[in-house]
Amino acid sequence: MRKQMIENAAYEVATQVRSVEDSIDAALTEIAELQGRMMRARSLATVSVATGQEALQQLVVATQALVGARGSMAGCHAALVAAKGEVPGLRTVAFGEPDECPPPNGLDNHLRVVA
Repeated sequence: MRKQMIENAAYEVATQVRSVEDSIDAALTEIAELQGRMMRARSLATVSVATGQEALQQLVVATQALVGARGSMAGCHAALVAAKGEVPGLRTVAFGEPDECPPPNGLDNHLRVVA
């Protein structure tokens, strides 16, 4: 019973980590689209490049922060993968292909033996 609760909690954490990583990537994609739209809008309006420069600079600051957050999440993910080896019930002693945790499709069809 306790082992199952630990596995469920770990799976929930792993799923949330992947969700946060995906959210950051989606936000970066949205920012890139916004930058393009801002450039097109300025061009269509035929105004000076100075128009909207401050907004563009603030968008770049936001982009840099998100890229930093993305790297931090990658570090968090790696630290969690390393830490799971210290948690009884999560130490994998199995064989097979190493895969992402959890798999992107949310399905875990591989058999594992845990200590």
